[in-house]
Amino acid sequence: MASSAQSFMSYLRIPAIVTSGLTALLTGLLYFKQNELIYPRNIPPDARTDVPRPSYFGMTDYEELVIPTPDGESLSAFYLRANKQYARNITILMFHGNAGNIGHRVPIAKILVENMGYHVLMLEYRGYGLSSGAPNEKGLMIDAQTGLDYIRQRTELRGTRIVVYGQSIGGAVAIGLTMKNQKQGDIAGLILENTFTSMRKLIPSAFPPARYLAPLCHQIWPSEEALAQITGIPTLFLSGLKDEIVPASHMAQLYNTCPSKSKIWKAFPNGDHNSTVAEPGYFDYIGEFLTQHVAR
Repeated sequence: MASSAQSFMSYLRIPAIVTSGLTALLTGLLYFKQNELIYPRNIPPDARTDVPRPSYFGMTDYEELVIPTPDGESLSAFYLRANKQYARNITILMFHGNAGNIGHRVPIAKILVENMGYHVLMLEYRGYGLSSGAPNEKGLMIDAQTGLDYIRQRTELRGTRIVVYGQSIGGAVAIGLTMKNQKQGDIAGLILENTFTSMRKLIPSAFPPARYLAPLCHQIWPSEEALAQITGIPTLFLSGLKDEIVPASHMAQLYNTCPSKSKIWKAFPNGDHNSTVAEPGYFDYIGEFLTQHVAR
């Protein structure tokens, strides 16, 4: 009888053991593997080796760059030069989302350069595309600063008004960089598309099984906190209301948090996380913003 009772109690403990095992597995994945989850630089599978050049999209006036970082990494970049006859006194520093590489975003830069007359520096994060290293929050912020400093030091770009433009996690990079450099006076505008308030607040919707483990996330990206400290820089918010990865409420919260007197909200009712850039009016809104709030 005692033996049967012990067996029965052991049976009852099995679900608890299984649950504990799953929790431990999720905890381990979130803590030790979160960089692989947050920075999927191998998606698509050839993203580390196949980087479409601007020439593939019919562009000719550009340079392929390799920019060294202070901590020893080498960053791939494209500098796309606007036609001198139509160029405006604006340089856009462009940060992409957490998958793919800069080559996949050249069609966006092509419109900014050829149709709108802006210079564009497309910077590749460490561990992405042809850049060396492995990505993490601290490293990406070093990369962002390296790109900004390159613009500051390049003779033909000195004196241009710098606009920092980020999509998805690139928006978090853009916010952090702008916050740290706003006192320098050369960042004239900030453009954010479908970014989040913080990684910890995004986890419950992006990875529901791990929602209770969000405090373990060490890739924090505190965009809401950082944006609240950016006071004098015009900011454009481009929000796809059907975003299936970053809830549109994150962008709305960032807009409400932003203290800038020149903040503009543009929503795209049918825009999802990756297609907002293709929605009607997207580039018109950018042009209006830069003309009215950035250009001199």
